[in-house]
Amino acid sequence: METLFGADALWILSFGCLIAILAGTVKGVVGFGMPMLLISGLSTVMPPDLALAGLIMPTLLTNGWQALRQGFSAAWESVRKYRVFLLVGLVFLLGSAQVVRAVPSQALLLGIGAPIVLYALASLLGYPLRLPAGAGARAEAAIGAVAGFFGGISGVWGPPTVAMLSSRDTEKTEQMRVQGVIYGLGAVALVVAHVTSGVLNRETAPFSMILIAPAMAGMWIGFRIQDRLDQVTFRRLTFLVLLLAGANLVRRGLWG
Repeated sequence: METLFGADALWILSFGCLIAILAGTVKGVVGFGMPMLLISGLSTVMPPDLALAGLIMPTLLTNGWQALRQGFSAAWESVRKYRVFLLVGLVFLLGSAQVVRAVPSQALLLGIGAPIVLYALASLLGYPLRLPAGAGARAEAAIGAVAGFFGGISGVWGPPTVAMLSSRDTEKTEQMRVQGVIYGLGAVALVVAHVTSGVLNRETAPFSMILIAPAMAGMWIGFRIQDRLDQVTFRRLTFLVLLLAGANLVRRGLWG
């Protein structure tokens, strides 16, 4: 925790707030990307477990806003429709969260960064990850397991979720809402899991709370962009940002 109380504390907190604004804006535009951008950006100036703690509360509240943008009834219907994915993901998230401190920092960075790079590259090259047409509950459960596992150790579970929704040709407004519901419920589980694991505690929670306001401001900006401008263009820009963020994590995992 000396990171947040040393001579560079003001600069580090200011940098964290800027990253939170950027991450919130991207999330407001395309519905995902906040945890990936936060952990990538924050981990350049602090240990990965502190970066993970920092993203927890902003992720929880921004997903709540996104999920309820069309009202509670619409959000509840999304819970019912994707219950298999949610239940399996929850189990794996709670399990993997308990091993965060046992995983070496460099391995954690590589484990998060490499999938992000592959996902972003595939999307930019016109080969987005997709489920086979007509994939049923087993495929949904398998993707929920992958998303939950990476969500527990890193707070990142967006790419598998986006792949599942894309495979169903989900309409834009519904996809945004469903992502908010899935990530929001996952974020609740993440809070519980990392209170138990010790990542979110009395020392790290205030830092996470500080990042809420800039993240929400970014979300507001992103929603305004999404409502007015072409979605496809901004998705491509988002994939480019995710590619850069993932590449930075891989760099740190390989060379520190």
